[in-house]
This record gives sequence, C-alpha cells and structure tokens, in this order.
Amino acid sequence: MAWTRLNLRTRITVLVAVAVGLAVAMASVAGYLTVRHELRSRLDSNLEQRATAAAQTQLVNDITRFGRIPDVVLALATDVRVALVTSGGDRIVFSGAPVPPIGSPETAVANGIVHTSLRSATEDGVSYRVVAVPVRPGLALVLAQSTTATDHELGRLALVLLIVGLAGIVVAACAGLAVARAGLRPVERLTAATEHVARTQELTSIPVQGDDELARLTGSFNLMLEALEQSRERQRQLVADAGHELRTPLTSLRTNLDLLAQSARPGGPTLDPADRDELLADVRAQAQELTVLVGDLVELARTDSPAIRPEPIDLRAVIDRAIDRVRRRAPGLAYAVAADPWIVIGDPTALERAVTNLLDNAAKWSPPGATVTVTLRDGVLQVADQGPGIAPADLPHVFDRFYRAVDARGLPGSGLGLAIVRQAADRHGGVVAAGTAPGGGALFTLRLPGHAPART
Repeated sequence: MAWTRLNLRTRITVLVAVAVGLAVAMASVAGYLTVRHELRSRLDSNLEQRATAAAQTQLVNDITRFGRIPDVVLALATDVRVALVTSGGDRIVFSGAPVPPIGSPETAVANGIVHTSLRSATEDGVSYRVVAVPVRPGLALVLAQSTTATDHELGRLALVLLIVGLAGIVVAACAGLAVARAGLRPVERLTAATEHVARTQELTSIPVQGDDELARLTGSFNLMLEALEQSRERQRQLVADAGHELRTPLTSLRTNLDLLAQSARPGGPTLDPADRDELLADVRAQAQELTVLVGDLVELARTDSPAIRPEPIDLRAVIDRAIDRVRRRAPGLAYAVAADPWIVIGDPTALERAVTNLLDNAAKWSPPGATVTVTLRDGVLQVADQGPGIAPADLPHVFDRFYRAVDARGLPGSGLGLAIVRQAADRHGGVVAAGTAPGGGALFTLRLPGHAPART
C-alpha cells in the first residue's frame, strides 16, 4: 500500500493538511449555505412585501388602467416583472412589458385555492423568484424578480471561500511539516543513535531533553544501552576468565599426550608401566576437568530460552532428586533432610542444577562419614556441611566466577558451581548467601519466592 511506504513525517503532514482541509471545507460550506439562505430569505421577504403592497393599490385593482399605464411597473421596481392572472389563466400586462413566468401555482392563487404562492422558475436561461398574491376573487398579482445578482454574489463568495480554503490547506501543510519536524526530532536522534550503535558497536547514551513521552523513550533506550553494555562486559569477562581457566588443563593435557606419544615411537624415551599408568590417569582427570568446566560454562552462559516456559515446581521434589545424584558421587556421607513442600514457578532444570551444586560443594568439603544437613522451610533452603567452613576473606567472593579459595585450588572443580547457583537465584527472583553453620562448617542459604501447596 502506498500509504505505508510514506515516512512518518510525510504521513503527519498529510494528516494535518487533510484535517485542516476538512475543517475549512465544512466551515466554508456552512458559511456559504448560511449566506445563501439569508440572501434568498431577504429576497423572498422583500418580494412578498412589495407584491402585497402593490395588490392593495387602486391601479392594480383597475384592470383597464393597469394595462395602459406602465408607471405601476416603475413604481414597483424596474427589476421586477409584473402581471395579473385571472382564474381562467389569462395574463394582463402593460404594453410591451415582459411577461413573468406564470403557471398553475399562480392560477391556483387567482382561483382562491391557495392564499399565496412563492417558487423558483427559469425562463430563457434566467432564474426568477415568482410570487403570487390575491387581488380580489378571480384575480391575482404576479411578481417575478431575477436572482442573477444574488447568484453572482454567491458565486463570488464561493470563489473567495475556495481561495481561503486552499490557502488554509497550504498553511496547514506547512504547519504540519514544521510540527512533524519538531516532534520527530527526538525520534531522529534515537534513529541516528541506533544506526551509530549498529555501525560502530559503541553503546553511547543519548542526552535526554524534557520530560515528555519521547524523553521517557530516550531514557528507556539509554537503560537498554546500559544493560547491553553490562551484558557485553560480562560476556567479555566470561570469555577472558574461561580462556584463562582452560589454558592450564589444556597445556598439561597436551604435554602428557606428547610424552605418551614420544614413548610409543621407536627409539623414544621409555616409560615405566607405573609412570605410564600415572600419566594416563592424569590425562583422564584433566579430560574430566575440562568436561566439567565446559559444562559449567555452557550452563553459566545459558540465558532464558523462549522455548522453556516457567512451570510450577515442588522444590522438595527437586531436593530429593539432587540428593540422589550427589549420594551416588559421594556415598561416604550422610544426609539429614527436613523439607516442607514449596511451590516455585520456574525452570526445573536450572533449579535442580543449583541445588545439586550446593550439595556437591558441601560433599567436597565434608570429611568422610560427615553429615550434610538440608532444610527447607517457607521457601528458605539451607545446606550446611561439617567441613572447615569459609574464611572471612573468601565470603564476599564465593559466588564470583572462577573464584577459588586458596584451600580449594588443589581440589577438583571449575570455580563456577556457586556462580551458577547465584544465576539461578537471580533468574527466579531469589537470593543466595553464604555463612557459617552452627557446627563450624559452611552454610548456604537460598531463598526463592513461591507458596506452600494448598491443603486438601
């Protein structure tokens, strides 16, 4: 459609011009009709008064004198045609005078059928207003006045209104263009800013002017740019940290594989079976470490997918599944669980991964035979272990990506497990915190909004 292909400025200009044009047209039509009605009413009233006054004169009542003396016509007006009409339709005019248009309405007045008659008639291309009034029974006076002068005045009025209307439309179009330019200037700044961002990848904020809707739109756009900048910075930091963490196991893995490959070549260095087995075990451990690290990176970088719809989840069931998984990896620990049902709206996979990471962290730090305590009360999940606890200097950083305490650097792990827990908590509108358990171990508290299931 051609209208949709026009830019917004042109459409605003056209709409303003059309709106003003319609208003001017309606005002012009209303003014023209009012003036025409007033002129016609004045013409008819004057004509009726003159006819009534003439019908009461002696000259009009005397038919013989009326036919001979043109002074009657001159007394009425030179622009009026005058005649008498009888009940039989006969016309009486003075010698040589033009005959007004006479028809059945005027004859009906002469016959007394109607009291007066007023109508429009055309004769020889000229329009007349014809009035007939009774003189006496069987005789009526007919006056016909040309409307040419009135029509000329109405024509000049129509021309003036047309010119004024066209001028008003032109002025309205110019005003609409000026309004469109002024009103769309902030939109043009937004457009230029988005094009600049797309072209240069520079997320520069736009100055906000005023407090109207466009100013709020500009502020929202600046907030979006700020969020994009923060997201890009987090991605950049994640890539840098991931590269740093991957470099060490990859280097060690490549070194061990090169040593094993050289020992397998003829004439290469000979390895004892025990050393060979130790290298293979080291390679397997490094491959497993890379697998865990890559999985954690994928989970951490994963955003909310539109294909995954939030659903009601019983957090107690999530805890039960997570404990079953962790128990298989750490069978030497005991688990004390006291959990009430709690319904959370969210992603079951992300929540189960977060709870599993908390339990894995407790299992990693707990000594053999220790007990991991898990409680869930009113949406507050607490996981406590019997390990050495968290040093005060490490508490502010335990949820940072790739952060590993000094004592944890010799243990397996990627340093991303607790960061994944915080991401899941933020995604579900909750919070997670670390502290010290009553027995001296680590205590992690995860609060998630939800509600208890309805009792039946």
